[in-house]
Amino acid sequence: MRVLKIVLEGITTSFRYPHFMMGVQPSFSMPPPATIYGHICSALGEWVDPKGLAFAYHFTAQESVVDLEHIHVLSASTGKLPGSQHPKVLEGNVNPFKRTVLFQPRLVLYLNRIEWESTFRSPHYPVVLGRSQDLATYTSINVVDLATSEQVYFEHTILPYRMATRTSVGIVTLMPRWIDYERNRQPLFARYLILQRRVKNSDLVQFDAEQNSYLTDPTTPHVNGMTLGLVFHTFTGEDNEAFMLA
Repeated sequence: MRVLKIVLEGITTSFRYPHFMMGVQPSFSMPPPATIYGHICSALGEWVDPKGLAFAYHFTAQESVVDLEHIHVLSASTGKLPGSQHPKVLEGNVNPFKRTVLFQPRLVLYLNRIEWESTFRSPHYPVVLGRSQDLATYTSINVVDLATSEQVYFEHTILPYRMATRTSVGIVTLMPRWIDYERNRQPLFARYLILQRRVKNSDLVQFDAEQNSYLTDPTTPHVNGMTLGLVFHTFTGEDNEAFMLA
């Protein structure tokens, strides 16, 4: 299986929880699928049909820090500006809040769209990951041939929720999966297993009819003879997993 492999690096990023509005803005430790979809559309310069589009990734950050920011909360107003006859139309307050920021993020993104290689080499919009001010750059873009192996390791990624029953390592998290801009930014959520520690597939609990071979990138670092296993996800559909086996 041939896929497009994109390596992105930046200085800072933050993937905020969508239901926090005031006081604090925590960050997901991994980019939500909706963030990946938005990044793809930014590179292409248009909203792309998510059907049939699949991705996998490996994401790391050197450190997590808390930054103090502020926002201006405005509301409609009446009357005059002090010392003048000019009408007052807005007034508000400055609200400070704490935001979790990930320092020196690195994303290795795999897409089942090798025809987009030239597009990512010359993206339509500035390369960002997360917030609009989190500028980044592509350090590598190429097409790789994935292999299958019965011995792989997983780390620094998201796995399908159903795999949570196979390991005690990881945190189950509800993440935005896709945002439909044609339906007034209607969000679609799904549960994922966030995996930051390294786990060998042989350490996973094995049930009947579970697969024994996994997709892997043979160009990744070898650990005890194993290379990085990849789990591809989709943005729409009933199952948040596209395929794991070629």
